[in-house]
Amino acid sequence: MIPVSNPIPEPADFNEVCRNRGHVWIAQKVLADELPEPSKYPNYWAKYEGDLANAFQERCGWGAMWIAEGDVEHFLSKKNRSDLIYEWSNYRYITGSLNGSKGNHDDKILDPFEVCDGWFEVILPSMQLILTDRVPIPLRDKARFTVKQLHLRDGTKLVRCRRRWYQSFKDGMPMSELEKFAPLVANAVKKLEQAGEPLP
Repeated sequence: MIPVSNPIPEPADFNEVCRNRGHVWIAQKVLADELPEPSKYPNYWAKYEGDLANAFQERCGWGAMWIAEGDVEHFLSKKNRSDLIYEWSNYRYITGSLNGSKGNHDDKILDPFEVCDGWFEVILPSMQLILTDRVPIPLRDKARFTVKQLHLRDGTKLVRCRRRWYQSFKDGMPMSELEKFAPLVANAVKKLEQAGEPLP
């Protein structure tokens, strides 16, 4: 995980197209005594996937790498906080596989908006992600739970993606591109280079 700028400006038409529209739909269902499970609510937020992707620089908020397509994640889940289903401030950008792992754990998971520089590192050549001692003590249990629950340390898909970006760098990708697409991998490379150690 890496820092993500917060707050993210709300799109100009969000209030009309998503928030108000969603609340009207809920009110109508309540009046008709037909309110379904929150998972069945209309996904008016889907229109804003691109806005959210841009705000996250097209990187997954937890995997911290560029993704071709991602999900609008309700940080506090639809199941537990139906009142926030149509709230822009509750949305994060995430790759689908990690979204499934996050489930309804809500604020037991570390929020990308909470993260600061240097809290996580990728180790070469294993491509495993580790916590550093920069993670504040009050947040370490949450950070450990997040890494375990979302398989951030050595999940097969994440490790494979890290390896691909690293190999692209070794094949000639400029460091500036690696920093953009896989910043934690870039940091791992720079750390070895600064220590005068050969790249594996």
